[in-house]
Amino acid sequence: MPSAAPSAASRIAVVTGASSGIGAATARQLAAAGYRVVLTARRKDRIEALAEEINTAGHSATPYQLDVTDREAVDEFATAFKAIGVLVNNAGGALGADPVATGDPADWRTMYETNVIGTLNLTQALLPKLEASGDGTVVVVSSTAGLGTYEGGGGYVAAKHGTHVLAETLRLEIVGRPVRVIEIAPGMVRTDEFALTRFAGDEAKAAKVYEGVADPLTASDVADTITWAVTRPSHVNIDLLVVRPRAQASNTKVHREL
Repeated sequence: MPSAAPSAASRIAVVTGASSGIGAATARQLAAAGYRVVLTARRKDRIEALAEEINTAGHSATPYQLDVTDREAVDEFATAFKAIGVLVNNAGGALGADPVATGDPADWRTMYETNVIGTLNLTQALLPKLEASGDGTVVVVSSTAGLGTYEGGGGYVAAKHGTHVLAETLRLEIVGRPVRVIEIAPGMVRTDEFALTRFAGDEAKAAKVYEGVADPLTASDVADTITWAVTRPSHVNIDLLVVRPRAQASNTKVHREL
């Protein structure tokens, strides 16, 4: 028998951290794939500009300023929907590269709040809406840092391990309900802001992360992977997809042409 046509609700995709990098690229690609994208981020001007770009291209996008760590604001945001089809939990990031012995607890707390609690907040608030669509998908953008460790990455690694386990546990808990849980774990991705934010605006330190690496992943590469996973048939669940550049064999093994 032919499958039923997708509902209008299942064609709504919420993307967090959509103001730049992987989030912005994912919003563009999901919109091009026919989704009505809802762009969320703290930087209102960025998501408004992106929404205008997407709408001008003939697709559909709505900006919504949101801090994923603010549970009250997240719950209010959720009231705007009766049902949605896709939630892309992308908001996150890294701060610092200090050893565990000297790492700043404030940075660790911020990374945990954004990467783990932010994902928890959106997932809890929108899970009933995803289920109501009859064909929902939760995407968790984690990291290879959530699957292995490396020196100087303690706080970020701890946060991304938390994100990874959140996705894995959720998948176990909601099996049998019409919601998939997909985890995409990127390795080395060169974006305009990730490393620069991690090193507090130090351009030299940020550039050194990618020094000698011919082709790190781009935000569009990861967005393409997310969009591919989301657009698989409903019965196909991409539990965990690790994506790295060819030059990176592990978190600590990278080929550099110096």
